[in-house]
Amino acid sequence: MHAPDSIFGVDAAIVDLDGTLVDTLGDFDAALNATLRELGLPRVDRAAIETMVGRGSEHLIRKALAHVGAPAQVYDSAWDAYQRHYLAVNGTHSHAYEGALEGIAALHGRGLRLACLTNKPGEFARSLLAAKGFAPYFDAVFGGDAFERKKPDPLPLLRTCDALRCAPARALMIGDSSNDARAARAAGCPVVLVTYGYNHGEPVQAADADAFVRSIAQVPALIA
Repeated sequence: MHAPDSIFGVDAAIVDLDGTLVDTLGDFDAALNATLRELGLPRVDRAAIETMVGRGSEHLIRKALAHVGAPAQVYDSAWDAYQRHYLAVNGTHSHAYEGALEGIAALHGRGLRLACLTNKPGEFARSLLAAKGFAPYFDAVFGGDAFERKKPDPLPLLRTCDALRCAPARALMIGDSSNDARAARAAGCPVVLVTYGYNHGEPVQAADADAFVRSIAQVPALIA
């Protein structure tokens, strides 16, 4: 593992959304528990939800249903309800992390091509980025429904590199979890992880990353 002052020679950055740019746990809490309430199921507390997010809406809903002991056949109804409830609250109970907007603006100002790559559905991601002021800085936004597979599979990173016209070795992945690190390693991208976020309830420093930062505002100083 490189020290936090490692210098990366890159032309682009691929940035995760939930837990990296924006603290969206409040949105997940509101939408998921509204869904469970509609279905007559028990609520899930926020601490449990935090361990479930990061692998897409399908994973979140299935984990939540299993957590409350609901039968698997409830999934389709839960999916439909969750889409409605999340659309209604998207961005309402969330906030950009300190230094995130400044860091992204600085990377953009350095001339890096930027893409947001998230397992969140693309429609929700684009609306959230616009609401929190990030949208003007990104050349592309890809949600979990953009490709055949999601992170930690490397395919989304490789396709995003293609869209940015950048070799993987010259595209820095910035994320908050082992999912991001595993995808980056498999794709051949360098990776920096923030030390906050939602790493499935596990210490993020255990992930295989090139550097760890307390704020995205620190990342521009790592770029050659």
